[in-house]
Amino acid sequence: MTTEVIISIFAKLGELMRAVGKGSVWPGFQSGITEDEYNTLIDTVHAVRHKNNWFTEDYVRMAFESWGHLLTEENLSEWVSNYKIGKCSKKVGVVMAGNLPLVGFHDLLSVAISNQVALVKMSSQDNQLLPRLVQILFNYCPGLKERIQLVDVLEGFDAVIATGSNNSSRYFEAYFKHVPNIIRKNRTSIGIVKLKSTDDEILNLGKDIFSYYGLGCRSVTKVFFEQGFDLDRFFNGIYSYNPIANMNKYVSNYEYHKALFLMNSEKFLDNGFLILRENKDDFSPIGVLHYEYYSSEKSLAEELKTRKDHIQCVVSDQHVPYGKSQAPHIDEYADGVDTLKFLTGLG
Repeated sequence: MTTEVIISIFAKLGELMRAVGKGSVWPGFQSGITEDEYNTLIDTVHAVRHKNNWFTEDYVRMAFESWGHLLTEENLSEWVSNYKIGKCSKKVGVVMAGNLPLVGFHDLLSVAISNQVALVKMSSQDNQLLPRLVQILFNYCPGLKERIQLVDVLEGFDAVIATGSNNSSRYFEAYFKHVPNIIRKNRTSIGIVKLKSTDDEILNLGKDIFSYYGLGCRSVTKVFFEQGFDLDRFFNGIYSYNPIANMNKYVSNYEYHKALFLMNSEKFLDNGFLILRENKDDFSPIGVLHYEYYSSEKSLAEELKTRKDHIQCVVSDQHVPYGKSQAPHIDEYADGVDTLKFLTGLG
């Protein structure tokens, strides 16, 4: 199976994912699946929240639409053109996280497009959407059954890509040390707000903070405000996100930490759905946003260098644009490790 064929198959899936993301009815025969198969996929999108309450329909559709825009023949062809893809098929174990809908899809795509065999161990928190999409890929091209296998136990692998927490990474590093591997740990993202930041930029930063309830490594959990910035401007700028307080699991986390901070007599600011807490820790709990002030761009740049091992991306007017942290390009790799280079280098 050539790379061109695989690209065309995933591009076809991309068209379908765009339709699902937009909430479209069955797009007809061009979708490559029957109306019943399409409706089964839609039913899964509706129902997945019953398995994982964080996977609300809006955010599942958001994940589908995001991937739909990435999976085009132009994007995929340009991406792989920078690599030498051989014919050797190694078995690559893929241990997926489950914090976001389809969070491990990039690894699956990378393995398949690099002519390797994916042995996919899904997270129990996200094990309903991917099987539907994989079955659709098999409908498009039965030959992919030799390239993609969903497994309960990893065995017989030649290399591994594993994503987890700092704790699980220690287990992964010990268990998979005998094969080439990529082991990913906890990461988070940072926002920067300047005195000259516009109201629209602050509004868009809210999307980086609240999308997927702040559960992703590209979610902003810490903001650096330029010295002298009026925090009331920030609260006013993000107030339109207040419907998030209607989500029970989110508001439970918010109320728990509010009660905890009150009992500990900790200082914090609160707008009814987000706690703003001055703290040096870049990782903040759900419902809480940490912040610090910075005095100069030079000092901030030095500060960020000390955090490079756990920062996924920085959102500002000079880095990732406000509101775009959850829309990475297809060649933006988790932890900054080039997955496709790793896979094409396996021989």
